[in-house]
Amino acid sequence: MARRPQELLHLLTRAERLSVRRVQSVLDEFDCSVEAWRVLDLLSDGQGHNMTALAEHAFLPAPSLTKLIDQLVDQNLVFRRVDPADRRRVLAHLTPRGTQRWQQLVRGVRADWAELEPLLADEAGERLDTLLDRLAQALEGGRITTGRGEGAVGRGR
Repeated sequence: MARRPQELLHLLTRAERLSVRRVQSVLDEFDCSVEAWRVLDLLSDGQGHNMTALAEHAFLPAPSLTKLIDQLVDQNLVFRRVDPADRRRVLAHLTPRGTQRWQQLVRGVRADWAELEPLLADEAGERLDTLLDRLAQALEGGRITTGRGEGAVGRGR
């Protein structure tokens, strides 16, 4: 039988809070917040990202993201440039120092999470990723797919 929404919400919230607490304990060694880590992680692809994308990725409202980006710029971890495709927008990029910091953070978090790797690396981990992604898409109003070539399930728009 399917879980009641409040039971599922409790499990998801508990897992998210415990995960964030664990990651934050590693990031504290580097004087870094989870939100800053998320920003650095997105920028690590070298593509440059606008403030909207960064705010969504870091789960921050725009004013809080602006303050965080200002701090990262002051620390010489991030720089801003006008988007050459749309001069009204600004793109954020990692500085070389920001890339080094991101690499340190990734190593630290991966080392701390190594004991969880067996739990998350096999078919069950892949299934968890798929299910969480499907749930997030459904909650955003997207279509739910089973991943087995079946049609969409759920409410249509």
